[in-house]
Order: sequence, then C-alpha cells, then structure tokens
Amino acid sequence: MYVDAPNQVVDAANGVRYAYRRCGPAASPPLVLLQHFRGTLDSWDPALVDALAAERDVIAFDNAGVGLSTGQVCRTVRDLAADTLAFLTALGVRQADVLGHSLGGFTAQELTLLRPRAVRRLVLAATAPRGGPGVHGYPDDVLAHAGFERLGVQDYLYVFFGHTGTSQRSGLEFIGRWLERERGRDLPVTAAVRAAQYEAVAEWGVPDPAALQRLAAVDHPVFVAGGDSDLVMPARTSHLLAGLLPNARLKTYPDSGHGFLFQHHAQFARDVLAFLR
Repeated sequence: MYVDAPNQVVDAANGVRYAYRRCGPAASPPLVLLQHFRGTLDSWDPALVDALAAERDVIAFDNAGVGLSTGQVCRTVRDLAADTLAFLTALGVRQADVLGHSLGGFTAQELTLLRPRAVRRLVLAATAPRGGPGVHGYPDDVLAHAGFERLGVQDYLYVFFGHTGTSQRSGLEFIGRWLERERGRDLPVTAAVRAAQYEAVAEWGVPDPAALQRLAAVDHPVFVAGGDSDLVMPARTSHLLAGLLPNARLKTYPDSGHGFLFQHHAQFARDVLAFLR
C-alpha cells in the first residue's frame, strides 16, 4: 500500500539523489507519476495509487531540489523533463507509461517530445499545452489560496475541489487519506521551490500559437482527463490539448475541480488501467 511504501533513494549521473516510492507488482510495466505545483511524494492520493498498483509498478518521485531529493530545483519545464529522464535512467527504466498531473502534465508532454522512445502511453490530467490561451500563470483567486508556506484545509478544498457539497466532502475524504501516513513523510516544499516552479508554470503558459503545433509530433496514445469545474486548468484546456494530439481520447469528470483524480479516484484508476492495457 502506498501509505506504507518506504522512502527510497537512487543516485543519478547528474549528482542528484532522488527520493522515490514504489509499489505494485515488480514484473509489470512501470507507471511513473509526475507531480503538480508544490507537490511531493505525500501529495498523491493513497487510494488512487493503490488502485493503479493493483496492476502496475507505480513509481512516484521528487524532482531535484524538491522534498527529500537533493540538487537544485528546476526553473523550466524543459529542465523538469530532463531531470525526470535522469531519474528514470538512474532507476534503470528505459520505457514507461507516464501520468502527469497539472505541472506534471507539462513535464510529461515535454518529456515525450524530448525522448519519444522513453514513453509508451501518456495520461495527462488537469493540464494544458504549451503556449495555450488562458494559462499564463494561475488566476488571482487560486494564487490567494496556493501561495502560503503551508496550505490550510480550506485553501486545499478551494483550489482542488469543486465548490459543491459533494465535491467538498470528497475533498475532506481525500485529506483524511492524506493524513493516514504517520511515519516517513516527505519534507514540505520551500519558498525557493514554489518560486522556481511558478516560474516554470508561467513560462510554459506564455501565449504562443506556434508552440501548440509541437504536439503534432506526439503520436503516442494519450488519455486526456480533467474536471468540469477546474479553477486552475479550465475544462477548455483539456479539450484544446486533446484536439492538438493526433491519437488522444478525452474524458471530463463531473462536479470536480483540479483534484478530480482524487475525488473520482476509483473511476479514474479504472479508466487509466483500461487505457494502459
């Protein structure tokens, strides 16, 4: 179970010691999880990871300078992609399926463009294409709740879950699962990490119609997913992303926000596993 998965480390050729957790059948193809803005190993929903790990060797890790990993934090998405490749190389993973959430979805796209053979299938959750309209930084209300050193419960509920009773209850259930891990928790992100990652988010979102054309080169099977009430990455960005990819399927999950994959963890896991099969 992810809540009990030990923290492990691997030393990469770039001098970084990466922290990671791994669970699921070792003989199955690896599924690598790429994290959202200011996320760490603890930010993944244990229920989602456990459902995915029923069939897959699931690997979550901290990029350089984040949480328990050493090194300098990446300031661009391209650097995040190169950093992810360094981690996978150190771990001996030559090809993987990749699930990227939000900023992790940016990284997953760039990773696939940089080294197509390193990726088999791609899941892009609550994310957007480089240069797309309306994603140059986060909206003011989101920043007002996401910029603190430590997020309170209400901040997390505001940013990640829909503003309905059903979605907010799902958010509280997620936070309960998040609190289940009592030992070996990851370190919280620092102010320097938050600043560097936000630079990467803003740089990715600079409007650039020409950048959108890059996705025509991604001929991998892609599952694009999002929540219908996402304040961070509006549902229209998922539609745009899916339309730019030659071999994509799209699903929008109801009554949910940026954390739709935590609210609808059981259904999302079923959908992801079916797609990966």
